[in-house]
Amino acid sequence: MHGTISEMTTTIDAQEFLEQLGPTLFNGKLEDAAGAIRKRWNPEQITQLLQSPCPDVRKVAALGLALVGDRSTVRPLAIALHDPDQMVNQLAEHALWTIWFRLGKPEAVRLVKLGNRHLQHNNHYCAIEQFGHAIELDADFPEAYNQLAIALYLSDLFEDAVKNCRAALARMPEHFGAMASMGHSYAHLGCWGQAKKCYRLALAIHPRLEGIQASLTQINALLKETDAA
Repeated sequence: MHGTISEMTTTIDAQEFLEQLGPTLFNGKLEDAAGAIRKRWNPEQITQLLQSPCPDVRKVAALGLALVGDRSTVRPLAIALHDPDQMVNQLAEHALWTIWFRLGKPEAVRLVKLGNRHLQHNNHYCAIEQFGHAIELDADFPEAYNQLAIALYLSDLFEDAVKNCRAALARMPEHFGAMASMGHSYAHLGCWGQAKKCYRLALAIHPRLEGIQASLTQINALLKETDAA
């Protein structure tokens, strides 16, 4: 092998990357794009393109990382959530969710996907069961805890939801979804101050996270009413 990964990273041609992968990715030919990426580039190289001055390069880099990104690419993608280009933000968010769902052992990943399908059909008990099995198989799989927290929240088990949000965040501090879910759970428990803190932390990770600013505004109004009483 010629050269180190860091040397390879400095020589990646951003324009070539954009021209070769842009049309394939935006046309939805994801398997073809993933294969092309793995033949030519590694996640570290693509991560560097998130700092490109060209928004289109940053967009294609985020799309590429959704296909081949790993744990090492989470932090750079979390930084991209602050990108001035809104589309880059959205693609970075998509990439993070995609990566989080595959950061477990294969059987645990399968169970989380199965549980997520149950969740989409409002089969909360079945979802909780599958997520629990996934955690038994892989106690370090952050998304298993996050999905379990969602299922528990939808089952009105808010204290248990908080515990699992904390477990997800302990393993993946950049998980804006778990932080927001913990805020929602605290809000349902009437813990307004803790909910506010969670919402602010979620926005610190992902400033454009949908719906959270509105939730924070509602909490501030409730706290103002409480202070005035």
